[in-house]
Amino acid sequence: MSSEHPLSLPIFGQISEIVDRMGLRAYVVGGYVRDYYLRRPSTDIDVVVVGSGIEVAKALGKVLHSKVSVFKRFGTAMLRDKEGREIEFVGARKESYSPDSRKPAVEEGTIEDDQLRRDFTINALAWSLNGDIYGELLDSFGGMADMEKCIIRTPTDPDVTFSDDPLRMIRGVRFATQLGFDLAPETFEAIERNRSRISIVSKERIATELHKIVASPVPSIGFDLLSKTGLLPLIFPELELLRGIEVRAGKAHKDNFVHTLKVLDNVARKSDNLWLRWAALLHDIAKPRTKAFDPRVGWSFHGHEVVGSKMIPEIFRKLKLPLNEHMKYVRKLVFLHLRPIILSEDEVTDSAVRRLLFEAGDDVEDLMTLCEADITSGIDAKVQRYLRNFALVRVKMREIEEKDRVRNFQPPITGEIIMQTYGLEPCALVGEIKSEIKEAILDGVIPNEYEAAFALMEKIAAEKGLRKK
Repeated sequence: MSSEHPLSLPIFGQISEIVDRMGLRAYVVGGYVRDYYLRRPSTDIDVVVVGSGIEVAKALGKVLHSKVSVFKRFGTAMLRDKEGREIEFVGARKESYSPDSRKPAVEEGTIEDDQLRRDFTINALAWSLNGDIYGELLDSFGGMADMEKCIIRTPTDPDVTFSDDPLRMIRGVRFATQLGFDLAPETFEAIERNRSRISIVSKERIATELHKIVASPVPSIGFDLLSKTGLLPLIFPELELLRGIEVRAGKAHKDNFVHTLKVLDNVARKSDNLWLRWAALLHDIAKPRTKAFDPRVGWSFHGHEVVGSKMIPEIFRKLKLPLNEHMKYVRKLVFLHLRPIILSEDEVTDSAVRRLLFEAGDDVEDLMTLCEADITSGIDAKVQRYLRNFALVRVKMREIEEKDRVRNFQPPITGEIIMQTYGLEPCALVGEIKSEIKEAILDGVIPNEYEAAFALMEKIAAEKGLRKK
């Protein structure tokens, strides 16, 4: 913890002067306070005013010469200081909910009312901004004790907290994941009891929380908790279906849910790339659909990478994840995730490596990270053998890339060149010639150079009876 007083920033002194002059009470509350005690960086500041938060924000905006965004419907206002910190002001309030909505009826309240409406005790801590008790900690619901015990607990009856705003159930899991805390037993049990209430929460809000879980230091904690509380089947059933082991004729397959979470954690140790982590979470998503049993060889999941890649757009749509280049990236990595493993098991041919470089393009390093993370065997010698083989694949990729430049390559002979040379209109024949040239380069029959490609074009054209115009 910094030895510097948490309210020593000039912005807090400026707010203090304003509220004292206006005869109001104001408090810094929530994440900024929590993160100070947890030694976590925090820039967003929430200020609760017993009275009009909007008026205090406007007064501070004049002092800072900063634009104030006012949201009258919600009774909030927001501005940024010159350091880029976002400061949000709200009037102290108490809330009541109807069963079919997350939107509360709001009325003015005391600071204790405002703390009580917060989701968890660690988010209900407040520092006074008034001169007479400046910096004094107001901890009405035991948030400091819960931080010391590393538990997530609600300030009031958890059944009320979660029924009122069911998103808080996933937020509780998210905070447990981010902070490495445990859900208090009564919190966990209340999530189990109220899990069906998650149906009134928008997919977009759920996706925001899932992103934060995926981006956590050990994201498996969150997905394991979502499964154990019964939330996962409701918000992400395809992932829940990976759970479990089936035994037939004395032969069992591994628990693909447990394996997936290990792969996710392995990737998280190597990369902060959110979408690479999503690819890890989804790489085996089609195993339930492709599972088959043969008494002679046991369980198989043939083609799960192909089926899985086809499932990605629909999963992204259902979860309200972006249907853009991020989705295409995840889909590509799911489709290719077995390729380096196959290469590492077989003799590594130049042709196979060229094709991998061509198909993976600039994402080939991420693909290799995913594949290395996918080796989760408990047999250390097996893991080390795979990793050594992956190292050989990497060496081969570097050699071929330097020699053949096939990553993201376009064949040097374009459709336009073929059409101009032989007086053709756009047609299937042009595509056939282009494809044969591309395959010849990937197979190493010709180098990735214009002269060699042009000569091959002439040979193919002659075989097809084409004459130069």
